[in-house]
Amino acid sequence: MESIELTAVERRVWQAYARGRTVDLRPADGAEADSGAQWGPERTVRAEVLRLLLLEGPRETGETPLLRLTGARITGRLDLQYVDVAAPIHLWACYFDEVPDLYGARLRQLNLGRSVLPGLQAIALRVDGSLRMTRCRIRGPVRLGGARISGAVFFDHAELGEAGVRLDEPVLALNRVIIDDDLQADGGLVAHGLVRLEGAVVAGNITLDDAVLSNPGGTALHASTLNAGADLNAARLTASGRVNLRGARIPGQLNLEGARLSNPGGTALRASGVTAGSFWLKDAPPVAGAITLRGAQFDLLHITPESWPSQVRLDGLAYTRLGPHEPAERRLQVLERDTDGYIPYAYEQLTAAYRRGGDAAAARSVQLAKERRHRATLPSYARAWGYLQDVTVGYGFRPTRAAVWLFSLLLIGSVTYAVHHPRALKPDEAPDFDPFFYTLDLLLPIIGFGQEQAYAAEGAYQTLSYALIVTGWTLATTIAAGVTRAISRQ
Repeated sequence: MESIELTAVERRVWQAYARGRTVDLRPADGAEADSGAQWGPERTVRAEVLRLLLLEGPRETGETPLLRLTGARITGRLDLQYVDVAAPIHLWACYFDEVPDLYGARLRQLNLGRSVLPGLQAIALRVDGSLRMTRCRIRGPVRLGGARISGAVFFDHAELGEAGVRLDEPVLALNRVIIDDDLQADGGLVAHGLVRLEGAVVAGNITLDDAVLSNPGGTALHASTLNAGADLNAARLTASGRVNLRGARIPGQLNLEGARLSNPGGTALRASGVTAGSFWLKDAPPVAGAITLRGAQFDLLHITPESWPSQVRLDGLAYTRLGPHEPAERRLQVLERDTDGYIPYAYEQLTAAYRRGGDAAAARSVQLAKERRHRATLPSYARAWGYLQDVTVGYGFRPTRAAVWLFSLLLIGSVTYAVHHPRALKPDEAPDFDPFFYTLDLLLPIIGFGQEQAYAAEGAYQTLSYALIVTGWTLATTIAAGVTRAISRQ
């Protein structure tokens, strides 16, 4: 106190501190802090005075000191590096000329709501309570890497960075941060640049509802290996640039309902290796860019077919349930967009989901589509055999086709041989001719009714008998292969 002469405004702040009273320097209209650079001496407080106040400020018996300052222009650098401050700090709707330096500081509580700052240096910051940056306007980077916050962190309605100005570092760096409560950045957080949450640990919910993250051509949100204690809610998120959630652990829901994800020509959403209770991407417009879900695991995957982009990567994606319920044909279109080509595991997962949902017909359709997709990877001779199995019995998933073929051939043979009886080989010993059972003898390679051995067709009718024999053997072989394949999947 003796080494610095206080202005009238600073003396008010000094005197109010001991009793935790608020000094509000705003005019009656309560104007925002955007115009703070034009504020005069009547609203100006030096940063060095605030530092000295927090370190050596007055105390009164029975009172709790608290710095409550609203609507001030703070000149100079607020330097609290490695300082241990016991009093809560509330600098509400203030304008900072320079970047506050809180590197390694330990604070009880920090509230900078509605303030305007050129940036914030707070690496390794420790806050025993909450950190509130609600409705802040911060033009430069916010460095909070390695911070430990015992309460909640609020960036709701804040705006970080400047449109059209690309920084060489994240506009918000929360990498390796530990938050013992929620991280709330909903209600219209706007970030012009990279938001980094790599390796962050948040004990509660992470909320990014209605946030706008803009870093076209780069990464909008980098949250690989993020650990959330509950949910990550980003409903109606707008992200221009890649959203990277690789390896994140979210025991509750990963909610991107109604989100607009855009990174044309690149990956819009990378969620490979993510483990979450559920993943929601319902009612969202088509993603502009690829989606990567390799190795991800969800109990529920809820995404409408229209939301999937033209390129996906789904190898190793595992889920128990799939919603909303859609015809298999609509889901199969997504599997055909996999840039890795034919992925058998993806078909097996879709089949299992339909079976668990009680839609056996859809499950069979998926398995049939899998065989057809696999067929395209085989050599020509194997493809020909595949086509035959497909046409005749649908690889065992369409058994009624075999019945139709057999009935049709049986009808053709029966009518033909009823009109043109074959010649009896031993007229005295031959049984009465029956065109139905004669044709059945030709078609069925195992069962015999004595007609084929007793009669022999001639000319063109003999050629028909050979065709029926070959067709019968072919049908029998493909049916056996299809049935075996179907049983092996049970």
